[in-house]
Amino acid sequence: ARVNLRALTSWVGIARLFAVVLSCLTFSLVASTGNFRGPSGTWCMFTWCFCFIVTLLVLLLELLELYPMLPLSWDDFTSAFSMLAVLMVFTSSVVFPVSFISSPCSSNECARQAVATTTSFLCFLAYAVEVGLTRAKPGDISSFLSTVPGLLKVFEAYMACVIFSLLDEYNKESGLMWCVAVYSICFIFTLLIIIFTIGRCLAYIPCPLDKVLVGYNFLALLMYITATILWPLYSFKGRSRPSSCGRNCSWDKHLGITFLTIFNLIAYLVDLIYSSRMVFI
Repeated sequence: ARVNLRALTSWVGIARLFAVVLSCLTFSLVASTGNFRGPSGTWCMFTWCFCFIVTLLVLLLELLELYPMLPLSWDDFTSAFSMLAVLMVFTSSVVFPVSFISSPCSSNECARQAVATTTSFLCFLAYAVEVGLTRAKPGDISSFLSTVPGLLKVFEAYMACVIFSLLDEYNKESGLMWCVAVYSICFIFTLLIIIFTIGRCLAYIPCPLDKVLVGYNFLALLMYITATILWPLYSFKGRSRPSSCGRNCSWDKHLGITFLTIFNLIAYLVDLIYSSRMVFI
């Protein structure tokens, strides 16, 4: 192995260094308070630790130029991870203060939580800068997951994961069960596309892959249109928000799924437009 200092001195390397420092500082501050129990706190702590470890590993592999030895598409992997880190850290930057910071914030523990929230948001910006720097320019398709359709694939899969985490009381209505089937089918196929791209397996598929992806995006868009209509129809028909609706209220979860479904519908629409332009124009 030989040392490649450009891995640390380039703009992408500097953004990754900031992400490593900020994620480490964030989970250290939260750990020092000892107040991160429960599903929300566990998720946030996992996010910061996971992003810290993977980004540090990416920096070391590029610094020592060991990544060509790995049996995967390095550019696709780093593009997918940076996009995933943007989404995960942004979610944690919103969930953590909502779940753990109370008003008025006057104690030392609360001050550290507030600083951790700030560093988490700055970490999100560092990953967003990395995504912007590594995104493929128009006409450059050497790395699929660094293109707009590739980044949208990561977004679509992540949104589906968030939807799954909110699912509650859906097996009483056939319409809701269809929506869950839509979320599951689209998630599985999108995840397989990401994995096969990183693993360099798409070249072994005996069909015009670019046109297959356009067809899949079109079908996924149609399925999400039905879910966008059926989910709120079956979730809220004849049901108003209960007056005793707490933090884990099923009504609120269904409302969150409604908005996430709309977000994924827009993502699949943009994905279809960009994929069609790449293939046919």
